[in-house]
Amino acid sequence: MAVFSFRPQRIAIDLGTANTIVFIDGQGIVYKEPSVVARTIYTGDILGVGNQALELVKNQPAELVASRPMKEGVVTDYDTTVQMLQYFLKKASKFALQKPYVMICVPSSITAVEKRAVMDAARAAGAKETFLIEEPFAAAIGAKLPVHHPVGNMVVDIGGGTTDVAILSLGGIVTSQVTQVAGDAMDEAIIQYIKKKFKLTISDKVAEELKIAIGTASLSADARYGVMSVKGRDVDTGMPRQIRVMSEDLAEALQKPVEAIINTIKRLLEEAPPEISADVISHGIIMTGGGALLRDFDRVVADVMRLPVRIAENPMDCVVIGTGKSLETINQLIKRRYQEEDR
Repeated sequence: MAVFSFRPQRIAIDLGTANTIVFIDGQGIVYKEPSVVARTIYTGDILGVGNQALELVKNQPAELVASRPMKEGVVTDYDTTVQMLQYFLKKASKFALQKPYVMICVPSSITAVEKRAVMDAARAAGAKETFLIEEPFAAAIGAKLPVHHPVGNMVVDIGGGTTDVAILSLGGIVTSQVTQVAGDAMDEAIIQYIKKKFKLTISDKVAEELKIAIGTASLSADARYGVMSVKGRDVDTGMPRQIRVMSEDLAEALQKPVEAIINTIKRLLEEAPPEISADVISHGIIMTGGGALLRDFDRVVADVMRLPVRIAENPMDCVVIGTGKSLETINQLIKRRYQEEDR
């Protein structure tokens, strides 16, 4: 039997480029679906969101196209983002009698205009009040780092569209760097490598499958994880063809995105205050996000930076878990917002 809530729900959303994860206060993570909408190629009408969108496009490829309204962590298609959020909020609060309070995580580099777009989209989608939290701070909370202590902690959050690197202390971000090199860029690097070496065009989905199955960040001879057969379209003939790809190929293909992320970490440490850098040297780096699961990535970062590096427990969900824990501060945030409006 359905139990209706008379109090506004508190909902945390990791609105990612690749996936959207929804967390409800008191319940935990309730939904995890692709940040994708399916629209008709004739009228542009949206017929499905998330898993439903992918299924529709799979069954009706000639009539529908899948699109992502988020790119590199920011809204690129406002109206579509509103409809996508409406879908997730409606699904999450179907037994609620009031509009929910919503907290959404955003990249640390996001501009004031981009923040406003996210907040406006959430309100238009049905949120009572909307609050934002920066992704690396949420990731650090989700990874159980002592973010409120007077100690510098570094988190490297590798999502789909962006990698957010930050040093945190005393409940805030001391300094941060964001690069658009992340999971999607890794997939694109694999696509271009396969095209150049094997004269074969593969899809984003196949590239991601390769990365997950046999991908590695290390060129070391001991980092070998097998072979995988993939199908694609021959560049010269346009005909279907199958090849065998080795983990060594993936290691070579991923060198540039891996180096770009490591260079971002280096730049951040160079800019950090000396006492904060000393803390990071002592406590090391923690990696979160789906990209942290690339084999040997933590070992490569540790070797290059000469620092201890560890992957957070459940790295893919750290951001939404941290955002969910931050829902506890909603009452304080509401009070502060009303005080600012009264000035």
